[in-house]
Amino acid sequence: MAVLILLAAALCGAPAARGESLVRDSVVKVYTTRQVPSYGDPWSPGAIESLTGSGCVIAGRRILTSAHVVSDRTFVAVRGNGDSEKHEARVVHVSHDADLAVLSVDDAGFWAGLQPLPLGPLPPSQREVLVYGFPLGGDTLSVTRGVVSRVEHQYYLHGGRELLAGQIDAAINPGNSGGPVVLDGEVVGIVMQGDTGADNIGYMVPTPVVRHFLDDVADGRYDGFPALGIDWQPVENQDLRELYGLPAGRTGVLVTRVLPDSAALNLLRRGDVLLSIDGHDLGGDGTVEFRPRERTSFAYVVDRQQVGTALLLEVLREGAIQSVHLTLGTGGANPVVVGPEQYDRPPSYFVFGGLVFSPLTLSYLESWGEDWSIEAPPHLLAELERAPSVAGEQAVVLVKVLASSISEGYHDLADEVVSSVDGVRPRDLAELVRLVEDGSGAFLRIGYSGDSREIVLRRARARVASAGILAGYGIPADRSADLRAASQRAAASATPR
Repeated sequence: MAVLILLAAALCGAPAARGESLVRDSVVKVYTTRQVPSYGDPWSPGAIESLTGSGCVIAGRRILTSAHVVSDRTFVAVRGNGDSEKHEARVVHVSHDADLAVLSVDDAGFWAGLQPLPLGPLPPSQREVLVYGFPLGGDTLSVTRGVVSRVEHQYYLHGGRELLAGQIDAAINPGNSGGPVVLDGEVVGIVMQGDTGADNIGYMVPTPVVRHFLDDVADGRYDGFPALGIDWQPVENQDLRELYGLPAGRTGVLVTRVLPDSAALNLLRRGDVLLSIDGHDLGGDGTVEFRPRERTSFAYVVDRQQVGTALLLEVLREGAIQSVHLTLGTGGANPVVVGPEQYDRPPSYFVFGGLVFSPLTLSYLESWGEDWSIEAPPHLLAELERAPSVAGEQAVVLVKVLASSISEGYHDLADEVVSSVDGVRPRDLAELVRLVEDGSGAFLRIGYSGDSREIVLRRARARVASAGILAGYGIPADRSADLRAASQRAAASATPR
């Protein structure tokens, strides 16, 4: 079975292309020390790890690399090709969606003699490219040669999102992540991941995605990639086409759901047939032509826009073609109640009466290891299919129960999805905290297993016991820093001035 892998490395005869010496001098090795949070004990800072990756110098005294090379970092350093000295680096901007990061080095001496590499266009398929980086197996710069075999939307393993990607058949290995893919002396992509199920198949972030990231952060803030926020199905079957009245020669996709936090809410509706976006006609299979005789997901038209851009959509609704003007946002990018991967911040958590709660995220599921999609409990995996019913809805998990007299009878419970608090389904962890703390009933009732079972605690006793439980287990606070900050903001806004 093919398995995608990220290409950061854990520390445990042909003619040269034009400008190769410039490229070599502009490639750096990245050294990262990081602390990966524990989702089973969400208050714990986690284990310390070291890894290496690659990067390249671009305009503005910046270094471009992969986000997964520097995620959850505690310290980052870089070393120039052929140098012996490492220089401390700062992470300036990160896009976990696109698996890209920009670093900078404050030591002016590091930049002496370094020339920025130019960004080139999207490379044609079947063109030969060079891949530069510092893979495992040595400490000097490695250069391998390959061909861009295709360009289309692919799953980005680090960010858990599909974006335009280039597939290359060059030999790339752990440590290559963040290194440049070069054509005629220009960077046409950044190495991001490989495929363990095939020989010499790797993927790069192509320059249109790189440029989107750099343009986005030009104002000092990362907004991300926009999304339509709809579910859809292909309209390829002739009977389906006739049912919805598609005119001869027109194709499109059927809108089956508009997500509650989507920019398309109240503009598109279930039963619409989306015919075109920004002048690009949609195929019945949900693709658009982005280059002659090359197609990819219609998300391409949306992905290349910045948040806040207005788009013109052509929609077939009840037999009539209509124009819809939509301003893009990021809502609806995550169409399920399971949160995306979490990086650069510890897990959110709340402890009350020994009950430990946390949001269900992909990072939480991945704590079951590489085979998490098989090894994680089926009822947690089932949440990956549940769409939010209200904006911002997230599944909340009872992570574990800390043994104490107050929680007797519940000590073996773990990894249960919370379905209700005092009869109310919490929208997210923050609302669960509010329901627990503001509830007036003598008994706190936590429903799980779809409310077929429940935990019952006497509120007053649980409040009194909580401080002793936290001290006994060495837990520094009853909630994570983000929830403490939210509580302080709420208290400040409620205080009369």
